[in-house]
Amino acid sequence: MSHTPHELNEEFPDMIEKMAELKQSDAHFAKLADEYHELNRAVHRAETNVEPTDQFNEEEMRKKRAVLKDEIYRMLTAA
Repeated sequence: MSHTPHELNEEFPDMIEKMAELKQSDAHFAKLADEYHELNRAVHRAETNVEPTDQFNEEEMRKKRAVLKDEIYRMLTAA
């Protein structure tokens, strides 16, 4: 299996423990992390032509992934 870039553990390597804690204690965070993971895999499959899609759809998936990543980061850094 090829390496999938942009995994959350790579995006936020200094927050791996906090992500694990939030996945257990916060259902909304867990849902966002799952959505991010699924969308990131879909983007990777599109980029590598495993599941090709049109450029517009691929761009929309990337934008949604960025929004999810921003929300996840906000939750990770909230006091």
